[in-house]
Amino acid sequence: MTSEFAGKSVLITGAASGFGKLLAEKLSAQGADLILGDIADARLRTVAASLPGAVRFARCDVSREADVEALCATARDAFGSLDLAVNNAGFAPPMKGLLETSEDDLDQCYSVNAKGVFFGMKHQIPLMLDQGGAILNVASVAGLNAAPKLAAYAAAKHAVVGLTRTAAVEFARHNVRVNAVCPFFSPTPLMTESGFADREELLAAGVPMKRLGEPAEIVETMLSLLRPANSYLTGQAIAVDGGVLAL
Repeated sequence: MTSEFAGKSVLITGAASGFGKLLAEKLSAQGADLILGDIADARLRTVAASLPGAVRFARCDVSREADVEALCATARDAFGSLDLAVNNAGFAPPMKGLLETSEDDLDQCYSVNAKGVFFGMKHQIPLMLDQGGAILNVASVAGLNAAPKLAAYAAAKHAVVGLTRTAAVEFARHNVRVNAVCPFFSPTPLMTESGFADREELLAAGVPMKRLGEPAEIVETMLSLLRPANSYLTGQAIAVDGGVLAL
């Protein structure tokens, strides 16, 4: 059976590890043509070399519009257009209270998590206007609810949800779908390298399922949101959280 993703051009930021890497592996195995970006050059090169399908890749700092524009141009030049895009690159700061949060903390969260998504959509959408497409932005449950000790992160992820819904409405008539996935904490390198590993047991205790979601579980939801057959779903921010927001 032919995959819905076969022959689709898919751009993924933050593709060197975590959700981005797993998603690239899944999509490449199903015949997608990939354009991958990340600031971790060596890891990105390793990921690209491991994939079976057509792959283009480049170092991309999503906080720099020129980098994002160049990555999107790579998609156009290599594959003629862009069918799907995943704005996955993110930054997680150390936990600290709002009163201890500095302007630099806020700027760094916004530069990567919010501006990165804005720049992505700004340069991805024009490549989709003729044939339609789908964009998936990686937000967080912190973009849907309170996130104590993560004020800057929550502010940026709320911005991602707002950008997602706004773009979805603006471009629905062009058959460009825009959604967001909002995971609870999941043990990706972004989380473990930010010092959350020692809080895993405490975090899991607050989840109705009493565990954190595995990265592969989050990626399955991402694939579902990207499926071309899921053609009437847009403007949504889907929580993948083991029931946290149902409390």
